[in-house]
Amino acid sequence: MPLSASLEQRLLPGVLSVPSDELLRWLHARNEPPYRVKQIRRWILLRRASSFEQMTDLPVRLRAELAAHFRVLGTELREVANTTDGTSKLLVGLVDGRAVECVLMRTEDRRTVCVSTQVGCAMGCVFCASGLEGVERNLEPYEILEQFLHATRLLGPQERLTHAVIMGMGEPLANLNNLLAALEVVCSRDGLGLSRRRVTISTVGLPAAIRRLADLGVQYHLAISLHAPTDTLRNQIVPVNRKVGVEELVAAGDYYFEKTGRQVTYEYVLLKGINDTIDCARRLAELLRGRSVHINLIPYNPVESLNFETPSPHRVRQFTDYLRSRGFVVHVRRTKGREISAACGQLRLRHKRGQAAASPHNATAQSASPGN
Repeated sequence: MPLSASLEQRLLPGVLSVPSDELLRWLHARNEPPYRVKQIRRWILLRRASSFEQMTDLPVRLRAELAAHFRVLGTELREVANTTDGTSKLLVGLVDGRAVECVLMRTEDRRTVCVSTQVGCAMGCVFCASGLEGVERNLEPYEILEQFLHATRLLGPQERLTHAVIMGMGEPLANLNNLLAALEVVCSRDGLGLSRRRVTISTVGLPAAIRRLADLGVQYHLAISLHAPTDTLRNQIVPVNRKVGVEELVAAGDYYFEKTGRQVTYEYVLLKGINDTIDCARRLAELLRGRSVHINLIPYNPVESLNFETPSPHRVRQFTDYLRSRGFVVHVRRTKGREISAACGQLRLRHKRGQAAASPHNATAQSASPGN
């Protein structure tokens, strides 16, 4: 049975997924000059083209050939949820049917995108929706890059991305090679032109990968998701810590600062009654004493089906004031996007489970296993 035209189109590769040398060979076979590669990529990366027909400085024949063999983007925007605070959460569909999330955050002077690096996550942080069903695979460089592009297409003609945070679904340093390949395009003059100093890579803590990133000499900002000041508590909150240890993680952060000169940020999600006590603040101050670091406190953004709560504003203020009294630079992240479940993984999980609930086969399996 022949494939429908729409299905055939969905199976075509996106241009950005095709290696440059392969695209060059494809163009050469059609007697097109090598500079066409740069023209095509410029239309996609800088001019936000959504079709080959819009690429008006390409010959009409070539545009038709491109449309017959490729898609402009290899991923698709499945859903966008917007809030009144300027946050947009995007569900991005991948060619294999899976999906990841990214978030566009707007403030007066910033347009920041938060992107994912894996489908799911293997780190198992107990408060996070991204890892509830484990990790399925790493994202390819173009799948990371295209999240930036989907976000830019929500901006006005005169707006540009100003910052990026790599702290969506997945552990970025577990997919470091593909992430760096994507960021090379994002930060290049022929790409999105974003300054490396305005890109923050957030990691739950893989010391060897932190040291490798430091040795590369790139100027990305590093944020370490600490969440607890002792091994006893962090082992409960961030299970991967059992293989790492708080002291080794902080030592890797010190190494990054020594090699790059970039101040390291320590992120700390505040969970009511678990890690938000003054004793935890005191131990955190002892752990980071004498270091030029930034502490980013994040009041918990509730996740459906997880039994964690957000501390009261009074408790957050107490925690913050204690750290500041010890000389630390502390920022309390303002919660954005709560009305659209902007915490990592929630939109994807709801979409995935909604599809499962709508499937007669899956509905039967659920009724046969009521305890799951």
